Amino acid sequence: MMRDTIAAIATGSGRSAIGIVRLSGPDSLKGVERLFTPASGKPLSDYPPSSLVYGVLRDAEGRVIDRCLATYSLGPRSYTGEDTAELQCHGSPAVLHSALEALFSLGIRQAEAGEFTRRAFLNDRMDLTQAEAVIDLIDAETAAAARCAASQLGGSLRRRIEHIYDELVNLMAHFDVVLDYSDEDLDPFDESEITESVGKAAKELQQLAATYRRGRRLYDGVPCAIVGRPNSGKSSLLNALLGYDRAIVTDIPGTTRDTVEEKAEVGGVLLRLIDTAGLRDTEDTVERIGVERSRQALERAELALVLIDGAKEITQEDLDILHLAQNVPNVIVLSTKADEPDFTLPDLPQAIGFSSVTGEGMERLEREIAARFPEGGADSGEILTSQRQAQAIARAAECLQSVFDAMAMGMTPDAVLSDVELAMDALGEVIGRSVKEDVTQRIFDRFCVGK
Repeated sequence: MMRDTIAAIATGSGRSAIGIVRLSGPDSLKGVERLFTPASGKPLSDYPPSSLVYGVLRDAEGRVIDRCLATYSLGPRSYTGEDTAELQCHGSPAVLHSALEALFSLGIRQAEAGEFTRRAFLNDRMDLTQAEAVIDLIDAETAAAARCAASQLGGSLRRRIEHIYDELVNLMAHFDVVLDYSDEDLDPFDESEITESVGKAAKELQQLAATYRRGRRLYDGVPCAIVGRPNSGKSSLLNALLGYDRAIVTDIPGTTRDTVEEKAEVGGVLLRLIDTAGLRDTEDTVERIGVERSRQALERAELALVLIDGAKEITQEDLDILHLAQNVPNVIVLSTKADEPDFTLPDLPQAIGFSSVTGEGMERLEREIAARFPEGGADSGEILTSQRQAQAIARAAECLQSVFDAMAMGMTPDAVLSDVELAMDALGEVIGRSVKEDVTQRIFDRFCVGK
């Protein structure tokens, strides 16, 4: 438990219908009671925890700040595991800051960034994956990302990793107890136990590590380059996907001279759309720089939307652009400015007839994108969404693979189990657990040493 009490505005910085001032720490209830008087005249502490109580909020000099609601919770049954309280005021920034200043005058201090969630972690109310899920839930831009974060906040990712971690704890505990207490009547330690347990754990971690790319797509978006000849409808497509006019659209070729990036949800998939300059040879210095940036955007893309003017004959420039797009993992060809595409392209599916004006082809495009980037695991939350998690899981998988390979070469358990501890250290970084404490506790709990 922390010794000091913190407070902060927990809602956005602008005006809103409701604004919340949150407190956590031993003086939370006492601080609110100094400033808030329930309409009933009874102290807030006379009400059961989690009750919403209407009353008057005053500053330290007794001046009315607001008529609002107050509530409190007692630790450890609270978000942070400490005593907490909230003032639910009208959402005027002036009101909220006045309430905060009144609390500061009582000796309560300003909370640091993320400190409420950090206290929840330190007080064992959540593990590190859940703490990271809090910010992921706040940052979610799609329903899939929100569902993934909500599942992780509920402990789905922690449970998957803890299952692997606990199996390794059991393995290490068995080895240590047999080694240190050889006179006890214990099951012998078989080397096959290592190869079986470690091999299975290594495979599970490798599968989990492979989810990181999909996890980051949920929050960063799929890099999607919109490419084509000048005046093929790229900027019109960007505007249509965004639902508002972001890029300048004219009938003059070369209007777009630099890349324009925006995010949009298309077919349930968050895309990081990159509207590029038309790809062509040009003597214009500024346009040539834009074309080079377009080529670089295409190299980084995971999805390319290649636009071909369906009202004109296919040109060599069109074919050159299609050739450039071949290295992109996913390519969708759109025939613009025509009701139906009247061409087929080698090694590519039939082009989608698309109109940014009428919306023709939009549903088909959404279905195609959704099929290329399935959510896979988002609802369960059992995917990695942060680089920190991915690096630790990959490191743990490498350590266990090294153990498995070494055992296959005939090395003895005592020579390789140090790598198991390194893997456990890496997993502990993800969920916030200590290897030595857990192994020791498991020895005494499971094997009843010193009976």
